Amino acid sequence: MKIWTEHPAQSEVEAVVRHYFDLLRAGRIPEAERLVDHAPVRHVLRSLWAGSVEADTDEDEDEAGSSPAADAWAQDLSWLAELDLADFHWGHSGTSCYVEISYRAQIIEVSLNFRVKPVDAGWVLSGPATLW
Repeated sequence: MKIWTEHPAQSEVEAVVRHYFDLLRAGRIPEAERLVDHAPVRHVLRSLWAGSVEADTDEDEDEAGSSPAADAWAQDLSWLAELDLADFHWGHSGTSCYVEISYRAQIIEVSLNFRVKPVDAGWVLSGPATLW
């Protein structure tokens, strides 16, 4: 986990978030989990799937009448390659931000929220929480 001895600049936090997201997209989940202070990433992946592939599939299901397996998102992580980070939005205090996510170049309803928090050794990045 990245630990800063002083409160990090926004650019430093954004670099860690980008690295975290790159690891997710590459399917390197354990490495992503170790990069930030948070619980297992399973809920993040499920939310990203629901806001991207599943939302896109729901429209197709209406026409086709079929649905993907309930845990398809966990069986094959190749769908992560179609996600990208969009804009970062910072709170007034400079300790939290959320980043919009795009799927196939369209912003989805799910954003990832991160928070810079103090710990004994300095500052760490906590999250992400998913925002709808």
